[in-house]
This record gives sequence, C-alpha cells and structure tokens, in this order.
Amino acid sequence: MTVRASSDAGTIRKRVWALVAPVCAQAGYDLVDVRFVMEPGGWVLRIFIDLAQDTPGPPLEDVDLDDCERVSRELSALLDVEDPIAQAYALEVSSPGIDRPLVTPDHFRRFVGAEIKATLHHGVPNPGGGERKNFRGLLDGVEGEGDDARARVVVDGQPWLLPITDVDVARIVPDWDAVMKGGRGQIRAAAPDPANSDRPTKPPKGAKARPAN
Repeated sequence: MTVRASSDAGTIRKRVWALVAPVCAQAGYDLVDVRFVMEPGGWVLRIFIDLAQDTPGPPLEDVDLDDCERVSRELSALLDVEDPIAQAYALEVSSPGIDRPLVTPDHFRRFVGAEIKATLHHGVPNPGGGERKNFRGLLDGVEGEGDDARARVVVDGQPWLLPITDVDVARIVPDWDAVMKGGRGQIRAAAPDPANSDRPTKPPKGAKARPAN
C-alpha cells in the first residue's frame, strides 16, 4: 500500500520536475508525472514518461522497457549530480499506464474528449453548499493559460471548471471495451478525436525500469 509523503514531497516534486523535464524533452519524451512517496521498502521517486508528440490524443506508439531504461540512466546521472533529495530513495521510470495521469494544462488539452477522474486539494464551490473535491466526467476543454488554466469537466450534464493548479490527482478512465478490442481506451467512443480516429493502435505495455542500487 502506497503512503503519500509529507508536505515536503510537494516541494521535492516541483524541484525534480524542473530538473528532469528538459532532459526528457531533449530525449524525445513527455514528462507525465513525478511522485515522491513512502512505500514499505522506503522512499520511491517515481517518474512517468510518454512519447512526445504535437498532435492531440494518445501517442501512436507505447513507451517500452528500453525507453524506460534509457531515460532512467540519464535521469539517474542527472539526479546524482544535482542531488535534489536529501534522503535515500529508489528511482523508478515508468510508462504512464492506461489510466494516464493528467498534470499540466497541455496534458488536459491533449486528452479533451476522454472520461477522467479528478481529486482537488481545496475544491470548488458546490451549489449545494461547501466545496466539492471529487469529480468523474467528460473532459470537455481547457480555459485559460498557465496558473489560471481550468479544466472543464461535465458530470451528469453539469459543467465544472477545475483549477489545474489545485488538482491533486487526475487520471483518464479507460474504456475497457475498447481495450479488449485492441485499442488504447483513452478517448471515449462518445467523443472520438478525429485526428487519431483512423490510426492503428496497440495495447499499452505498462513498462517500468528500476535501476540497480
């Protein structure tokens, strides 16, 4: 069972993101997420990567074990030099998986039309009172730029604007019927991406590389 790290983990996450994102981009990968968590075996720095592309929707190919090992070697050398984390930890470089995390405004824009689940830190005002933090619905678009960007999510016909800077975790809800037919299942059939609708896909591999100590 994964245990979420302390508030310091958020600072470490931002620090590591700033260091590794340019390296991933230069190598031809998209940095999907960075998580620093305590697990039964100790602290783990988990970095998720995907193949970089300029078009919306899922990439045409999957990240495989060779990709993860290549990036792991480069990031391990970088982190050894920069030393952004004081305590001992294990580095894992993984594919984002079929339930891909969405972190940046560009991530949300890329997967407009997907069904997603999102949990917010502080929440947004609920017409019925209080703050609502948990959402599951259709990602309908992104409004604004930078720190002001908000994801528009439609839940039971009701649109909600979620501040992306307030998102704790957001993930795609896979379309398992599409997965069973050999597709990625990351864009719902109700809202296909025309740019990718005729392109062949293959099932995700869920690759992960963990360098030796």
